[in-house]
Amino acid sequence: MTHSSANAANAGTFTIGGDLAVHRLGFGAMRITGKGIWGPPADHDEAIRTLRRLPELGVNFIDTADSYGPDVSEWLIREALHPYRKGLVIATKGGLTRSGPDIWRPVGRPEYLLQQVHKSLRNLGVEQIDLWQLHRIDPKVAADEQFDAVRSFIDQKLIRHAGLSEVSVDDIKAASKFFDVATVQNRYNLVDRTSEDVLDYCTAQNIGFIPWFPLAAGDLAKPGSILDTMAGKYGAHPSQLALAWILKRSPVMLPIPGTSKVAHLEQNVAAASITLSDEDFAALDGEGRKAFQSAP
Repeated sequence: MTHSSANAANAGTFTIGGDLAVHRLGFGAMRITGKGIWGPPADHDEAIRTLRRLPELGVNFIDTADSYGPDVSEWLIREALHPYRKGLVIATKGGLTRSGPDIWRPVGRPEYLLQQVHKSLRNLGVEQIDLWQLHRIDPKVAADEQFDAVRSFIDQKLIRHAGLSEVSVDDIKAASKFFDVATVQNRYNLVDRTSEDVLDYCTAQNIGFIPWFPLAAGDLAKPGSILDTMAGKYGAHPSQLALAWILKRSPVMLPIPGTSKVAHLEQNVAAASITLSDEDFAALDGEGRKAFQSAP
């Protein structure tokens, strides 16, 4: 796939919460931080160039979190893109604390979540967060208390829409009693179908589904594999086909592949131009399910 004509608009659009139209291929801003998602990036200038390339490539949906860095990802987005273009939707998350590289602990106390919402508003330089997601439901705090807090952020107009991350269908239904769940962010890819039922529920309810780790394909991307062979047929990279498969899987799908390098970003966005045939989609789908079922 050539990158010269890469544009996220080719992935089509989805409207988050009924009023925020975004191109379905977004950008995940976790990888623009340091090793272990901790501290500043190894190459600050390249991270800034990557972020500034987003609007040029038609990417108008960015997903970040207060815990990436922590704060670093939100700071870099502001540095690179503020004042923001009209139509750019920036989603962030709160509820995971960081005490070191690769350490993530949920804290869902309402006063902590409120503090983090205010911090994200400052970090991003906005008066209202387009989409704020509860990064994890804290098992030590009553779920209803956490959902009630999220409802209050909407009522106070601190956030426009709210989403959930790493949840079950039952969690979505429970949260929906407090606020309209605009998006769900669960791990999902060709070879990880743990959240298949959640995706089906989101599709039926028109809830945006943000698959994190969308490019993972495991053994299916090895030389001589179905993905590798098919990539040759489409003149594409295996990871681009994995993304094209995700986009075709459901109209509510909002993949957010992340990177801190411009060339990799362009390669990812070029995947929006690939249209898999129904036969090839089904073949990949079958192999992905088989790989998932046989995984240890």
